[in-house]
Amino acid sequence: MNTYKYNGREIPVIGGYDTVIVGGGTAGASCGISAGREGNRVLIIEKGISLGGAAVNALVTPVMESFVPHEQNFRDIEEELKKRGVTTRDGIMEYVYSTPETRQEVLEELFLGTGGDILYDTVFSDVVVEEKRIKYLIVSNVSGLTAVKASQFVDATGDAVLSRAAGVPYTSGDDEGNNQISSLRFEMGGIDINRYRDYCLSLEDTFSPLVNGYFFESAMVKNKGFKLEPLFRKGIEAGILKEEDLFYYQCFSLPGEPGCMSFNCPHLSKMKNNTDAFERSRSLSEGRKMIRRLVTFLQKMMPGFENSYLIRIANEIGIRESYRIVGKYVLREEDYIKRARFDDAVAKGDWYIDVHSATKGLVHMEKYKKGEYYEIPYRCLINDKVDNLLTIGRCISTTFLVQASIRVQACVTDQGDCAGKACARALKAGVELADFDGKGLCTGKADNGK
Repeated sequence: MNTYKYNGREIPVIGGYDTVIVGGGTAGASCGISAGREGNRVLIIEKGISLGGAAVNALVTPVMESFVPHEQNFRDIEEELKKRGVTTRDGIMEYVYSTPETRQEVLEELFLGTGGDILYDTVFSDVVVEEKRIKYLIVSNVSGLTAVKASQFVDATGDAVLSRAAGVPYTSGDDEGNNQISSLRFEMGGIDINRYRDYCLSLEDTFSPLVNGYFFESAMVKNKGFKLEPLFRKGIEAGILKEEDLFYYQCFSLPGEPGCMSFNCPHLSKMKNNTDAFERSRSLSEGRKMIRRLVTFLQKMMPGFENSYLIRIANEIGIRESYRIVGKYVLREEDYIKRARFDDAVAKGDWYIDVHSATKGLVHMEKYKKGEYYEIPYRCLINDKVDNLLTIGRCISTTFLVQASIRVQACVTDQGDCAGKACARALKAGVELADFDGKGLCTGKADNGK
């Protein structure tokens, strides 16, 4: 076995891969699927025990609405979900529903079907860069420290962990350094969803167009005129809730799980710097207390929740934004406003600028009409410091505001898909990822995944 001398000790080397992806979340899994499909030998290094990232570990379901043509992986994932009996559409909105379990199963099967390998329960520890190229990754798992060698590397960590370690310039937060607010999601069962819906409709709550059928969605944001807020205020008066529990409340039905809903809350509004490990840890503890208060309130005061119970709390914080690389191109607000087009596009974005601000509440900028979109250029994934590295997912090269649009699952699935194609085609052409022109990657057939 080959070895590499790292910090004075010989450690084994894993080699033979064309592309190594650090992070098996939505973007990373999609990248691995398309790179493998086009012929690269791919390894995904994942710190957890499943693919899917936030969609699985942070319980981020469903995939939010998107009205643009998508790449092959987006369509393939939905088709595989349907084969497993998942009702992926509600017939009214453009959400794509699944459960964390079905999504992780589909992503793993699609990726392994290309011949790729996965190292689960493996943490990225360090990187060795020589002459603007990553030579080795250093990872840690049950086998100990190992060096990983490949022609290309992809940072799909969400927090730009590999990119930052490799010396790629980066930024974080808004103009005041505050990150977007994070959430700690949870799921509940035993809900009489029809009774809950009837109660919301009796208040003339028109937030959700899902006025009948299996699926339902509900929300409340404090001081925004939501019909449910007076009941939440009564929860404070009863000593069950605290003011911070009202910052944001939202829930969705789960397909194939009658009486169950997934909750996109609570907002961890006290955590303004989620790039600090201690702050994240403290917020997890506080978030669990907030969930207990919300569950108690719902059980005691919300119609339809009389016999409900907590199923589980996410084992990962739902991070909306942390670090962003500074790449060869920085996607800016003017690109969003003018619906920018690029000849090296890797995704079409149509989600609005959706900022969960720690200091300003929810900030929404100029929502698009159906069919409108901007494009993300390949140059947002590459940088001037490391030639054989792509950065994908929520941490690509954008401003703080534009990141609030590109971060959603539909967009990063397509982004990962095109990044995987770039890996395969750059390798075939014998050029570094930083020198690849990125043209012809984004195709987006106009069937919108249906």
